[in-house]
Amino acid sequence: MTTATIAKRPPGRVARVLARREGRVAFLFVLPAFLLFIAFRFGPSIAGVALSFFDYDISGEVAWRGLDHFQRLVADPLFWRAMGTTLIYTVFAVPISLALSTIMALGVRRAFRGARFFRSIFFLPVITSLVLAGSIFVWIFSSNGPWSQLMAPLGLGGSWLGSTVLVIPAIVVVGVWSRFGYGMMIVIAALQDVPRELEEAALVDGANAWNRFRYIVFPYLRPTFFFLAVIETTAAFQVFDVIYVMTQGGPANASYSLVYLLYDQGFRYFDYGYAAAVGVALFIMTLAVALIQRLVIGKQK
Repeated sequence: MTTATIAKRPPGRVARVLARREGRVAFLFVLPAFLLFIAFRFGPSIAGVALSFFDYDISGEVAWRGLDHFQRLVADPLFWRAMGTTLIYTVFAVPISLALSTIMALGVRRAFRGARFFRSIFFLPVITSLVLAGSIFVWIFSSNGPWSQLMAPLGLGGSWLGSTVLVIPAIVVVGVWSRFGYGMMIVIAALQDVPRELEEAALVDGANAWNRFRYIVFPYLRPTFFFLAVIETTAAFQVFDVIYVMTQGGPANASYSLVYLLYDQGFRYFDYGYAAAVGVALFIMTLAVALIQRLVIGKQK
């Protein structure tokens, strides 16, 4: 189509033709990057799902197994133990992280001397390597560490990482410590939308801090809380690095999570098909929880 032909058309049609031409050019321009994004973003996921139906070893031999890996998964007590550990960790870590994020955000949202310093300190664990932090927490939770000495008067001394009862609370402490700063920054951003006039009016009327938060601040933060709930739940289901560094799934598999089971089967026993089946089960569980939370979000809206 020549420029002279386009010029003979009405102005509206000319604009539409030019817009379509620019759209095609832009699409062709971004197409290589888009294809690479699709390949590297969804390719491994599709390959992982496909791998769960096969046996594959490092020699390159592939054998069809169908649903055998999933049947083995259902009958594997270690899988159910890992799922239980993951769910227990999630049930405790997510609410505590959300509560601590909100408390810290409310404490440092106002402009006061040192506010930026405290925000930076609270956010620092988010960008700290969990491998390094986990090594330090191994000493903190040891029988001679400061945490054990602090808890000794309460009858909770000794190595928390060596106790089948206390190892999950120890992992929760480290997980919350490493995540609450992220939620704090999200909540601080959401607090900027809360009208200052409403809080001041409630203060003049004699409302205490809890009532101001419950009836004024919380309604504005509800969408943010559900967003953080989805993000934090997904992160909790994928807990691995802190367990790998601190406990290696012990003692007696008391801290054995689903991702650690996936790692063990895939990179220790080289059972890639079964490891992929564990990954598929983890994906389905995470997706189901996310959909439930999404329904709750829709209901609240």
